[in-house]
Amino acid sequence: MTDIIDDLEWRGLLAQTTGLEELRKALADGPVTLYCGFDPTAGSLHVGHLMQALTLARFQLAGHRPVALVGGGTGLIGDPKPNAERSLNDPETIKGWVETIGRQLSAFLRFTPAGEAPQPTDAVLANNAEWLGAMSAIELLRDVGKHFSINQMLARETVKTRLDGAGMSYTEFSYVLLQAYDYVELYRRYGCTLQVGGSDQWGNITAGLELIRRMDGNEPHGPAHCLTTELLTKSDGTKFGKTESGTVWLDPALTSPYAFYQYWFNASDSDVIRYLKVFSFRSREEIEELERRTAERPAARAAQRALAEEMTVLLHGEEECQKVIAASRALFGQGELAELDSATLEAALTEAPHTEVAAPAHELPPVVDLLAQAGLVPSKSAGRRAIQEGGAYLNNTKVTDVEARPGEADLLHGRFLVLRRGKRNVGGVIVT
Repeated sequence: MTDIIDDLEWRGLLAQTTGLEELRKALADGPVTLYCGFDPTAGSLHVGHLMQALTLARFQLAGHRPVALVGGGTGLIGDPKPNAERSLNDPETIKGWVETIGRQLSAFLRFTPAGEAPQPTDAVLANNAEWLGAMSAIELLRDVGKHFSINQMLARETVKTRLDGAGMSYTEFSYVLLQAYDYVELYRRYGCTLQVGGSDQWGNITAGLELIRRMDGNEPHGPAHCLTTELLTKSDGTKFGKTESGTVWLDPALTSPYAFYQYWFNASDSDVIRYLKVFSFRSREEIEELERRTAERPAARAAQRALAEEMTVLLHGEEECQKVIAASRALFGQGELAELDSATLEAALTEAPHTEVAAPAHELPPVVDLLAQAGLVPSKSAGRRAIQEGGAYLNNTKVTDVEARPGEADLLHGRFLVLRRGKRNVGGVIVT
């Protein structure tokens, strides 16, 4: 089997473990069943969840069995935030989110295909609503709560922060009991002996280890373990997974495949190699070669291109990735705009500087006006100069007349115009 611990260390993923050598031995003696939890706090996972989903996938490729736990029960409560109480969502909303997240996880993990016999490393999709929803308040307090020290719970960093500020409800205060009990149930049901998560989950995860010891005496599967990964931030200090337009979601209805591709392609040189290690399944040799090429010719963006293509294929498939690449090339005059489908073209123009105009009763505004409205030039006079100097394009055709006005026949799919100033400044018009 692949030494997964060495691989995680090289990729900069390994933050904390309980007994590294014991864990390494258990994995070598494997296969080990491990799990990670995903609470449904929104209608989709986002790129911040990818590190954990892909960590499960790495263990699966190394010969172990992952359990993806979707928190249909814990999602009704919510892991306490450090600054404010979470808003509680209604059960039907949570149920829908659980189903969506389960489908999204299938992009990264191999579950048993319908009609096929399960393989030893096939992933398991579990929902903690199954056991938490069946537990009475008396059972929770008597069987689980008695194993928790209030002193230790009050010493937790999030609890201390909240108590020093806006306070915390008993609902959120008790979340650790639920997550810890998840580990007990998965230990009993699947022989799960490893939980992985972000380093901010260390307290919740170790509480589960202690609960297994107290409730089951570490029998019959032996001691459980935990492993956390480093929290990822951008080199400039901004939050990973955020753009000017907001969160980067895995749902294509919330973040288009084009925008998803561009997020990775726009990674800075100071971040991209780290992202390749954390998110890519490329080998050490391949990543080191991309690092060398980036250092020698950063303008070629070889590492960014490799990362963007791999991530987009992984989530959205090869066909969508090729559409995105074709759109990227066509916008800059290196392909046929007419060959792009409407959805991909709209997504591309939405990500670029653009203007929206109402469907014209008679005619569209002049190109000069549209260049200014889209933000490609600071003023109409600058737009005229761009045309006079030969640097303005409409649908990749050079505009030579400062009075030029697009016609209905110029509208791609009846709705779109692609504008360009020079070689690299692309924008568009979307007719509403």
